[in-house]
Amino acid sequence: MEFRKVFDTIPEQFDKYRPRYSAELFADLIEYAEIGPGKTVLELGPGTGQATDPILDTGCDYNAIELGENLFEMMKRKYGQYPNFSIVNDDFITHNFGHQKFDMIYSASTIQWIPEEIAFPKTFDLLKPGGTLAMMLTKGDYKTPNEELFNKIQKVYSEYFKPDTEYKHGSFKYTNAPNYGYVDFEKREFYGKREFTADEYVAFCGTHGDHIVVPEPYRSKFFDGLRETVLEAGNKVVFNDTFILFLAKKPL
Repeated sequence: MEFRKVFDTIPEQFDKYRPRYSAELFADLIEYAEIGPGKTVLELGPGTGQATDPILDTGCDYNAIELGENLFEMMKRKYGQYPNFSIVNDDFITHNFGHQKFDMIYSASTIQWIPEEIAFPKTFDLLKPGGTLAMMLTKGDYKTPNEELFNKIQKVYSEYFKPDTEYKHGSFKYTNAPNYGYVDFEKREFYGKREFTADEYVAFCGTHGDHIVVPEPYRSKFFDGLRETVLEAGNKVVFNDTFILFLAKKPL
């Protein structure tokens, strides 16, 4: 199974433990792109709605495309009653959007799973002139709050973290948007904090693509090792989060 599909195997866990984004980020984005009633928006790979509510609640014409069948079904259960909500279960890479055009296309840690040479030209074509491409991601730092715990966790990784599928993700460059015709490219940062118990931390780690595919006998030892390490450190892991928002415009 390719990595961009593994999240569909854990919809409930994904919904509960994947990080949400800061309210300040969404307020800034909504103001920047002037999103509200009368505006048409497309979210790429919404998962189970980690970045959906603030945009949907503006009253815009919200559309989404989700590759995973289980994630798609959960999105329909959560948001299907909204009159301004629409979602399709398909692959953005091959999906035919027909004559649809959007005022904003946005992604929360999803566009990076699409080859750059497809993602940027296709989003560019789907945007209306002057439309916004917004790409967000979270960088979680748990070394700064507790370096001793961080180092002990790295030892668990060194001993037991052995995925059975090579992880090649990471070649997507957000900063390359201007190479495909986008203008006014910029990066904005927002900040937050998360705290996990040992069990919560293990469950959160289990939502990472390369962690999901760790096989036995390493899998149990790996997650048990993480749990015991955090329990010994007081049953708490603190993350200092940086929420990154990349913005770009299609020229008028």
